[in-house]
Amino acid sequence: MIGLISATAAGATARDRLAAAWPGRVQVYEGPVREAVERAFAECDALVCFLATGATVRLLAPLLADKTSDPGVVCVDEGVRFAVSLLGGHGGGANALTEEVADALGCTPVVTTATDAVSVPGLDMLGLPVEGAVASVGRAILDGEPVALRADARWPLPAFPPNVTDAPDVSDVTLHLTDRVLELGPREAVLRPKSLVVGVGASKDAPVEEVLGLIEDALADAGLSALSVAELATVDAKAQEPGIVGAASRLGVPLTTYTSQELAAVSVPNPSDAPLAAVGTPSVAEAAALVGGGELLVPKRKSAPEGRAAMATCAIVRRPPRGRLAVVGLGPGARDLLTPRAKDELRRASVLVGLDQYVDQIRDLLRPGTTVLESGLGAEEERARTAVAEARKGHAVALIGSGDAGVYAMASPALAEAADDIDVVGVPGVTAALAAAAILGAPLGHDHVSISLSDLHTPWEVIERRVRAAAEADIVVTFYNPRSRGRDWQLPKALGILAEHRTPHTPVGVVRNASRPDESSRLTTLGVLDPATVDMMTVVTVGNTATREIAGRMVTPRGYRWQSGTPGEAK
Repeated sequence: MIGLISATAAGATARDRLAAAWPGRVQVYEGPVREAVERAFAECDALVCFLATGATVRLLAPLLADKTSDPGVVCVDEGVRFAVSLLGGHGGGANALTEEVADALGCTPVVTTATDAVSVPGLDMLGLPVEGAVASVGRAILDGEPVALRADARWPLPAFPPNVTDAPDVSDVTLHLTDRVLELGPREAVLRPKSLVVGVGASKDAPVEEVLGLIEDALADAGLSALSVAELATVDAKAQEPGIVGAASRLGVPLTTYTSQELAAVSVPNPSDAPLAAVGTPSVAEAAALVGGGELLVPKRKSAPEGRAAMATCAIVRRPPRGRLAVVGLGPGARDLLTPRAKDELRRASVLVGLDQYVDQIRDLLRPGTTVLESGLGAEEERARTAVAEARKGHAVALIGSGDAGVYAMASPALAEAADDIDVVGVPGVTAALAAAAILGAPLGHDHVSISLSDLHTPWEVIERRVRAAAEADIVVTFYNPRSRGRDWQLPKALGILAEHRTPHTPVGVVRNASRPDESSRLTTLGVLDPATVDMMTVVTVGNTATREIAGRMVTPRGYRWQSGTPGEAK
């Protein structure tokens, strides 16, 4: 919950605007300001104070405890000109909240955290536990000082600036990426990848202290960090076993369960008759750890309580890292139509793959050190193969396309190449059809279809069959790739097919470079449109028999009944 506090009438007005924009996310604190701040600080995850920064600092000072637990605080000035990240930029989420507040209120975000200001990933913002001289190593990265990166394996992290290198003996400032316990020097930090799976078996009512103690001893004896444990795993018959559930809770990791049939199918070095009789599989701990693959680091071991039989077993497996491929739609071209999620994925990537002209659109959003692999028109399949190959190396890859990456863009060839050995994330974007429709009015108000007229990848016979089906079904049609120098007959042919089922007065919208600086649009009719005025940068939308022009806008009703007028007739 986000607490909102104000002191003046102007502040209350802005406060109420934010409350209206975020229903269910915020709580307004009334009454004396000092008491309101104290209550919100104790009860909320974050605060937005419509107060002067100096006053807010004085009110907060007696309340501060630790940056890992204090809520994030954002200040907004009386004139709603600036949203300032005041406290808890990373740990409290104030930096991200500042951007949200600025978007909601139309003001300028002010973030002074050094890493965010220069687009360098903070070590505490990578989604991994971090230990050691975090501030010292982070400062060295910011200052451009050589920093050695020592990784046991490549994990999909954001790009670091060029001064962070895996070259040998580059510096005494070192950032490790490992699940192993290390003795760190004064200028060393370690990121803990979530690489370890602990398989656990337990007798009924095994004490949580026994289960947890066994796991901690096994990790310590193997020289492994508990911070790298990704999950505990067991048989589904033990899903509610208090000792196992409690151990997972104390370690702060999820508990994953498998059926006895799934575990029985896993080959293990130390099968046993006891679990076979009890839960139907010859192994619980080893099989549960190994079911997802990986290297068995610690074979099955038993707890060793004094004076009675062991009630718990565990085994530890190291799973290999999985690369990450984000297929990102950039929208039709305008920066304000690039979604926040797409921006986040671009900043998360260490490798960017894309068409050169699309890369140029978003190059300024990339973090320093991002590897950019760009190519020209006609290399779609090559880009898809490259992106998947980079993800398989363990990188965080962003493969970009215009509009929505899944619509006539890069998602299809990329997913045709990708197997289940990498993680794939789809990031939707505003399509050219939607951008053009918004300019034209509401032409897609009823059933509609997009058809590409390019026969480079699809035989014309197939395209023609689809156009004819849309014509007979009275569906609004948006044509992509309508006409080029080498393909000048397909659009007239397609329009002719539609004309067999629609009147010459049927509205047609023509939009070129939708949302870009040289955008142009016009509304014409099926009988008047000159195909020679259309090119590859154009989207052509042909209405159905109910579509009409109203006040210069192209409108398709949600139903087929008009209050007056003749369907399909331009007004």
